[in-house]
Amino acid sequence: MHMSTGASTSTDKIIVDRSRSHRNKAVSKAVRQTRERLQSGHASNSSFDRDILKMYIASMLQGATIMPLFVVIITALGVYFTQDTRLLFWALLTLTCQTGNILLVRRARHQEITSESARKWRRLLLLGQFLVGCCWAVFALQGCDTCEPSSFILYKGATLLIALSVTAMSNFMLTPAVLVAFAPAVLALGAKSGLSRDLLEISLTGLFTTTLVFFNYISDRLFKSNLRILSYQSEKDDLIAELEVAKSMSDEARRRAEEANLAKSRFLASMSHELRTPLNAILGFSEVMSAEVMGPLANPTYKEYAGDIHRSGQHLLDLINEILDLSRIEAGKYELSEEAISLLDITEDCIGMVQLRARAKNIAISDQFERQLPAIWADEKSMRQVVLNLLSNAVKFTPQGGEIHVKVGWTAGGGQYISIKDNGPGIPEEEIPVVLSAFGQGSIAIKSAEQGTGLGLPIVQAILAKHDGQFLLKSKLREGTEVIAILPAKRVLQSLPAVEEAQAVARKRKSFA
Repeated sequence: MHMSTGASTSTDKIIVDRSRSHRNKAVSKAVRQTRERLQSGHASNSSFDRDILKMYIASMLQGATIMPLFVVIITALGVYFTQDTRLLFWALLTLTCQTGNILLVRRARHQEITSESARKWRRLLLLGQFLVGCCWAVFALQGCDTCEPSSFILYKGATLLIALSVTAMSNFMLTPAVLVAFAPAVLALGAKSGLSRDLLEISLTGLFTTTLVFFNYISDRLFKSNLRILSYQSEKDDLIAELEVAKSMSDEARRRAEEANLAKSRFLASMSHELRTPLNAILGFSEVMSAEVMGPLANPTYKEYAGDIHRSGQHLLDLINEILDLSRIEAGKYELSEEAISLLDITEDCIGMVQLRARAKNIAISDQFERQLPAIWADEKSMRQVVLNLLSNAVKFTPQGGEIHVKVGWTAGGGQYISIKDNGPGIPEEEIPVVLSAFGQGSIAIKSAEQGTGLGLPIVQAILAKHDGQFLLKSKLREGTEVIAILPAKRVLQSLPAVEEAQAVARKRKSFA
């Protein structure tokens, strides 16, 4: 016999595929780690250092020409209006620092930045901004002996404010780049205004310092907003990963459930034949022995034993049939053979079938029927099984000398219903879900009633669901039980009144003018 070491292909022998257990452990571990990361709240800034640095590098390279072009323009304007060539040396120094800073950013882009090296690169980039800021401090110390002081201060203040705004917008992802770049300029303006005691210089220092604080606040808000977006993006990626993992787990669980369902179907198909064949022999021979067809039995006890064997075999056959019915319904293979039937006729036939058992227990069955009910469109065999199951339960659980009341009539919505009410022991409220489940029986029913399979009510519910109907169970302890089977109005076949013959209308002749 060939032994397979891989995944099983015989679903009726091995339901759970143990070859995938290692994968399930890894999947469960990934889900657990992702859930812990999501439940821990927003990630810290350090966990996004690498992403933030990459965003800063991209922003700097996109605007690499803006600041050098601005330096060239203000230098040309300054030399033209002031005729002071010292601005050319400042421009050369500033452009050199800007070029070095851009080359540093380019080198950082080509390097593999890790979480550990991100801090080192951050310090180097801040150092580059500080060197550029020292150049702006040199510009803040510039003076003009040949031009009007107020005009040059206005020119210098406007230049510093524009440079501050451009730097703040392009460097907000590198905190605190704005403070590092323009703190030297603030110190330079403060020193110059302190030495000169000029009101315009002092005003420029105050205005520039206030603007620096404001732009630093704006940069910080923009940085936090982008950090929050990165955090949300990370959470979204984690959720997508967890959903993918959960989907793979659900696919695996569905595959196992399908294999288990297939194994159950094969088992029931094979066992139903294997069990019914000997059961038919047991039932036939035990019935012949108990009826003494072949002659009297010498010992009366043997006759009693033969009757017990027949009853037990019949009970086992009923159980097998009900299990197969429920399995077919659950598998969606329970086909309805629908036709026009009368719920009244079916109920009367079923009452006649249980009447003998009811009389044996001295149980009175009364009925209240609405006689003018039209036919319904349903499966006769299935509806007969529903009514018979409900009546059998009522007879089974009603004590000696009890009463069963059967009603058939209209529902408020235009459908039809059958109600069966007994005065048996009743069902506690907490046990009703148990009674409605497969193989479920209440505690009082187990103690006081005859032997049962526990599949009657689940089969009733399933059959009514196939007919788009509804099943209700109302019960109170020591007061009895009422079960109601309801069929919807769309299954009621209403007869249309005959249409009276109308006299033909004479055809009008057309006239032409």
